[in-house]
Amino acid sequence: MRSHARVVVIGGGAVGCSALYHLTGLGVTDAVLLERDELTAGSTWHAAGNCPNFSTSWNLLKLQRHSTRLYAGLAAQVGYDINYHVTGSIRLAHTRDRVDEFRHVASQARAQGIEFEMLTPAEVAARHPFVRTDGIIAGLYDPQDGDIDPAQLTQALAKGARDRGAEIHRNTRVTAIGRSSGGEWRIVTNRGTIQCESVINAAGYRGGEIAAMVGEYLPVVTLAHQYIVTEDIPELVARGAARLPLVRDPDVSYYLRQERHSLLLGPYEWQATAHWLNGIPVEFANQLFDNDLGRLESYIEAACRQVPLLGTVGIKTVINGPIPYAPDGNPLIGPAPGLPGFFHCCAFTFGIAQAGGAGKVIAEWVANGQPEWDMWPLDSRRFLDFANQKFALAKAIETYQHEYGVGYPVEERAAGRPAKASPVYQRLRDEGARFGARGGWERAVYFHKAGDAQGLPEASFRRPHWHSAVERECAAVATRVAVLDLPGFTKFEVAGAGAGAWLDRMIAGAVPRQGRTALNYFCAPAGGIVSEMTVTALAPDRYWLISAAAGERHDEHWLRAHLPTRGDGVRLENLSARYGSLVVVGPRSRELLATLTAADLSNEGFPWLAVRSIDIGYARAIALRVNFVGELGWELHLPVEHLQSVYDLVRAAGERFGISDYGLYAMESLRLEKCYRSWKADLTTEYTPLMASLERFVKLDKAGGFIGQDALQREAAAGPRERFVPLLVDAGDADATPVSIVYERDAPVGLVTSGGYGYRLRQSIALAYVRTDLAVPGRELEVEILGERRRAVVGREPLYDPDNLRLKA
Repeated sequence: MRSHARVVVIGGGAVGCSALYHLTGLGVTDAVLLERDELTAGSTWHAAGNCPNFSTSWNLLKLQRHSTRLYAGLAAQVGYDINYHVTGSIRLAHTRDRVDEFRHVASQARAQGIEFEMLTPAEVAARHPFVRTDGIIAGLYDPQDGDIDPAQLTQALAKGARDRGAEIHRNTRVTAIGRSSGGEWRIVTNRGTIQCESVINAAGYRGGEIAAMVGEYLPVVTLAHQYIVTEDIPELVARGAARLPLVRDPDVSYYLRQERHSLLLGPYEWQATAHWLNGIPVEFANQLFDNDLGRLESYIEAACRQVPLLGTVGIKTVINGPIPYAPDGNPLIGPAPGLPGFFHCCAFTFGIAQAGGAGKVIAEWVANGQPEWDMWPLDSRRFLDFANQKFALAKAIETYQHEYGVGYPVEERAAGRPAKASPVYQRLRDEGARFGARGGWERAVYFHKAGDAQGLPEASFRRPHWHSAVERECAAVATRVAVLDLPGFTKFEVAGAGAGAWLDRMIAGAVPRQGRTALNYFCAPAGGIVSEMTVTALAPDRYWLISAAAGERHDEHWLRAHLPTRGDGVRLENLSARYGSLVVVGPRSRELLATLTAADLSNEGFPWLAVRSIDIGYARAIALRVNFVGELGWELHLPVEHLQSVYDLVRAAGERFGISDYGLYAMESLRLEKCYRSWKADLTTEYTPLMASLERFVKLDKAGGFIGQDALQREAAAGPRERFVPLLVDAGDADATPVSIVYERDAPVGLVTSGGYGYRLRQSIALAYVRTDLAVPGRELEVEILGERRRAVVGREPLYDPDNLRLKA
């Protein structure tokens, strides 16, 4: 083994070999892969090998579609035979919610060039002669689904990488990882030591072990997944080479496909079973767990009822193998904060289907500094410090149990909660709060009152029962006064003599003057939006940066990675855990707060977009005259030890003003009416500030420059290819959800990034990116909602209070 390479990939499963293959495709041929056993050891060798395109996530759909397209031509490209059967697949729907999900995903797929087809029960039977359609109300057909031999896939990717100059070393166990004096990674193995600029941790269920070698914890647990293979079935023998489409019955929770002349059945059972919570056996590689068919009994019986052919023969093989699970079931892909050049690409629950796309993403991250697609749902920085093993286990089991759950636009699941709670959590519960977790923090999503509907589903593609509560809360914000407890805001303090100059080079807009606050955008070199933060100047050399709770590790990583190497008088401190936030809004918010503080809250003393330190009770709050709902109001940022007492004061003083609490669902409705963008929904690295119609926040001619300036100047000269617009939608009982497709006649011309109902306007709203020539107020388009095209008219933003008179009142 050589002593140096540009990139070392650790792990020789399908994902690791795909990473190596894609690196060499980008010209990074000075690359080495280290595998502790044989290629495919781990989870790859025993995988069922299914290759779906289907996903309720827009970017996972991209990832998996890249895989299937790659696999279709891989054998010919690298000269290695692969058993890849494109059989098509049928998903069965027993419920109306499932049909809604199918229609929504079919629309997404069509926009990515995949023609899914909705099937009637009769059409299901015509495509699969052995499926009974009792209890089935619809099906979804994916013509490009199928199955692949995982070992052959891995070997083909490995051959392709070797042919381009990469090296692969089997039986090479990594025992330690450190840094050289020059900053390179030093990887110690049982066969020698190799140094490199970049490391990709593609070690599968051993990804946590590799991370621990560099001092990082990954929230990954190993669960057992079983599937069975039957004896040969005469009816399938008689069909010769003809293959049945794969069947998935998500409402029962199993997949069933043909394996030669047998059937292969894999349930996701409720009795999810974890292993190795105290460490993975050193020598475990190509082994399996003992069979445990009792867990599968009811699923086998259900599958036999739906496909009676399955029950006509016995079981030939049982596979019970380890699969890694992150808390949400998505892999961990991306850079490791504080560890320059170290990347994760592991914890794949569906590694075969996603290996192709994952290899592309991580190779682009390493070689180019940023992938083509924004992969936040898979980003290894998305979990914060609360995501320990207890949390990871609870969520992984829940995720496994709901592996085939309906992918609702909004659903608040219970496992792993509460992880973090505000001091007023119990107060809010007593007021009827229903909670959701955001960045690990319990946040009220709405408040249930006596007389509200009971017993209806909490999640739906249609407007669920809690919309009546949201309407009530929006009315309180718009007509009286309301308070929102918003724990978990990410807060950084940037201080020092060089703080202002450094910030100016980081942001696309202007650094606010002392006593003022401004929304600002951090851009990637290619111009895409990395983060949105409120920048507040507390003093000439002291600034606060406030951003989304979930982005804490992501944003801190970006900021620290760009700090001056020698300090240059810039200090960055993370204050997120030390401050909580109360948002007091509504036309009577000034009257209420005036009873609690001696501060001048008038427009002259405290104008819009100003910041002041004010005393309330025994606390000193940093008060910002901004909010996310478009009414008169203030954000009060308080030391956590004072939050409960100030909340109690606000509630008590607000009684005579008709105060109410409000939650996140109301805030979402209100921000849609103001066309306020949401990070990682409307703002991603795939969109620039110019595409996002945020040019008023960009100083293209900034003398000192900023990250992404050159790219944005080129884009401004050429004109952005698409633009962010609000759409007023003629919806029925279902609003446009994220990733609904926008059409002009029969051509897809845009993508909805946020959608819902605006109660102040009494109007269904979608926020979308559309082709630039169509971004004209009054232009009529259509949005596809659950398979039905709905009229949508481009609006002028903001839709509500267009002159911001209420904000400035």
